[in-house]
Amino acid sequence: METRTLGKTGLTVSRLGVGLAEIGFELTAKDVAHAAEVLAAALDGGVTFLDTAACYDVSEELLGKAVSHRRDEFVLATKCGHVTGGYRGEPWTRETVRDSIDRSLKRLKTDRLDIVQLHSCDVDVLERGEVIEELEKAREAGKTRFIGYSGDNEAALFAVRTGRFDTLQTSFNLLDQRPRYELFGEAREREMGIIAKRPIANGAWGASKSPSEYAREYFERYRKMSEEGPLPGEPADRIALALGFTLAHEEIDVAIVGTKNRAHMLSNIALASGGIRVSDSIREELYRRFDRYGAEWLQQT
Repeated sequence: METRTLGKTGLTVSRLGVGLAEIGFELTAKDVAHAAEVLAAALDGGVTFLDTAACYDVSEELLGKAVSHRRDEFVLATKCGHVTGGYRGEPWTRETVRDSIDRSLKRLKTDRLDIVQLHSCDVDVLERGEVIEELEKAREAGKTRFIGYSGDNEAALFAVRTGRFDTLQTSFNLLDQRPRYELFGEAREREMGIIAKRPIANGAWGASKSPSEYAREYFERYRKMSEEGPLPGEPADRIALALGFTLAHEEIDVAIVGTKNRAHMLSNIALASGGIRVSDSIREELYRRFDRYGAEWLQQT
């Protein structure tokens, strides 16, 4: 599988990564064998980037139990800031961030994290600065090698402009193209690693109905952008189209796709390993339609 250097971190990551929200929310703490099967398929297939979060229910616990014995084979990223998992406190405080990182280390069964990201906090939290300072302390203490921001829209741009983060995780796909206007350029100017979340638009493109409530906004966007008819030369595989569009952007180091299904994992790996790309004409047509219909659409969080 193709790999990239994740911005100024120097970390080598596969272009396809795995997001563990679905594993965390749709499996239980007892489903270790299930999680192990899916994640082993990812690692065996060349995936080297795993992304989780403290608030993804049992995600960190399952990852730790399933693949911590293969810790040297992957870059490990998690997120912090929310009050979750029975923790008592206030969100977006020094204490919550510090305790969340310590808890993540235990849950993930590791002595170090590669990236800890603030998880979609608003601009006012970033302006206060205390949670950024706490992340920087964690980096200085060796609990994490790098720090990042995961989020969208105004807050993502503000986080980039602080110059204090090593990585940016943000929504980008054929139905969520706003980052190409400004955000990607500013992040690259600062040599930040860029992680694309929701890279297949939750499977909304080409679907006969919204795949889930979570995908409803994307499905409505698809209906609008498809009013002009099929794309010229549009591939039959709608997931290949969506993932190919996202990976066609050189600004993106890694795109994370989540699944609890081993067959889906293997299919995603096959697509990414096959050098999947969309033609320039399809990409330009998707740009044109987004610019026409969705220039004011905000990123989905």
